[in-house]
Amino acid sequence: MSRFWSQVVNDLTPYVPGEQPKIANLIKLNTNENPYPPSPKVLAAVQAELDGDAARLRLYPDPNSDLLKAAVARLHGVSAQQVFVGNGSDEVLAHIFMALLKHEAPILFPDITYSFYPVYCGLYGVDYQTVPLAEDFSLDPAGYVGKANGGIIFPNPNAPTGRLLAVDAIEQIAKANPDSVVVVDEAYVDFGGESAIKLVDRYDNLLVVHTLSKSRSLAGLRVGFAVGHPALIEGLERVKNSFNSYPLDRLAIVGAVAAMEDTAHFEQCCQAVIATRDTLSADLAKLDFEVLPSAANFIFARHPQRDAAELATALRERSIIVRHFKLPRIDQFLRITVGTDAECRALVDGLREILG
Repeated sequence: MSRFWSQVVNDLTPYVPGEQPKIANLIKLNTNENPYPPSPKVLAAVQAELDGDAARLRLYPDPNSDLLKAAVARLHGVSAQQVFVGNGSDEVLAHIFMALLKHEAPILFPDITYSFYPVYCGLYGVDYQTVPLAEDFSLDPAGYVGKANGGIIFPNPNAPTGRLLAVDAIEQIAKANPDSVVVVDEAYVDFGGESAIKLVDRYDNLLVVHTLSKSRSLAGLRVGFAVGHPALIEGLERVKNSFNSYPLDRLAIVGAVAAMEDTAHFEQCCQAVIATRDTLSADLAKLDFEVLPSAANFIFARHPQRDAAELATALRERSIIVRHFKLPRIDQFLRITVGTDAECRALVDGLREILG
């Protein structure tokens, strides 16, 4: 603590990112990174940008990232005016909280959800109320109907549970809240869900957020985007240009465009992750774990007889790390990223040994 801290900083409880330890031969299943490399076309595009004229790196990139916006628009059948891009979906979300969710009424989000949401509320002075998930950890749309609010946000699939909400249910929420922005955070939707982007032309209050960190294997490049009504996008652009006019560098822009255009590589990686996820879920069930249905590149599981924190510690002693949240309702769950087949077999073998 410093006497120079502002009151905002003094009151903050910062977000804690997933650990990135430097351990030899580590099996890293704690931060939901894709186990497969990005499209070779990404590397080729980045190299071409450098080979073409590396001296261009002395120049600022396009502040509007028009090439990337056009690529997103083509892929999702919208106009470029409906697309906003940022330095990872976390930055996109940060601008959403400031531009669209900072109102007099509290915003609504699930009681078990992405832990950055309450951090943004603290940072920007946004009041909020949580809506409890059902007993089975599913999101009930009825909890968001008929409540006065300054906006609604939730991940789909939800994090850290992995549970999916059908697009029809999302439409029900958007339709029931015409005077509130409804933000759907689809970081993991490509691993088994259907995107709500198909609804944005029907609902001017709906904004859908994506990241290239997960299904496009570009966590190290930091690219995210949002799709919605042009008026919502304009609000985000106003905040972005009052904060950082150049959020995406030249290499990130061309790499992201290449990733968006290589549909075959994208689909192949997603299907591989889904297949491994199904096998891992079945293997953990054989070890008596309760595994929640997942449409993400991770699973959420607990063992009825063994403490989750102790299991996480025992796995770490075997150079396998998973995520454990010390939070109400979920403190006995482990969130396990779907790795390669070999990594998941090592995890299951390790758990089998720990459980005896």
